Amino acid sequence: MAIKIALLKSGEQVITDAKEILIEDKVCGFFFYKPHRVRLNRPMLLKEDEDVNPDSVEVTLSPWILLTEDERMAVATDWVVTMVEPIDDIKEMYLEKTNGKIDKDSGTD
Repeated sequence: MAIKIALLKSGEQVITDAKEILIEDKVCGFFFYKPHRVRLNRPMLLKEDEDVNPDSVEVTLSPWILLTEDERMAVATDWVVTMVEPIDDIKEMYLEKTNGKIDKDSGTD
């Protein structure tokens, strides 16, 4: 299992259990298992809220493609700008959202 945040060419950030698709030892794409879009929202602050950090953000996760029952999606390498390791809080949030389970038959390590 390799939980990563992928930055896509569209600008979307997707957290997923990612696995490379190999053809003759060459990476030609990725399988995204249970991908969720990462959205950053700035909370509205009232002037009286001095305890709230003005640089804080709220993070929400939602299924990447809402109108499908598929849990595994293939993504071409030319659509992935980069993949990074998520911070622990976001990884925990993702695991809670996906029930902390990565199915054995998902085809991921």
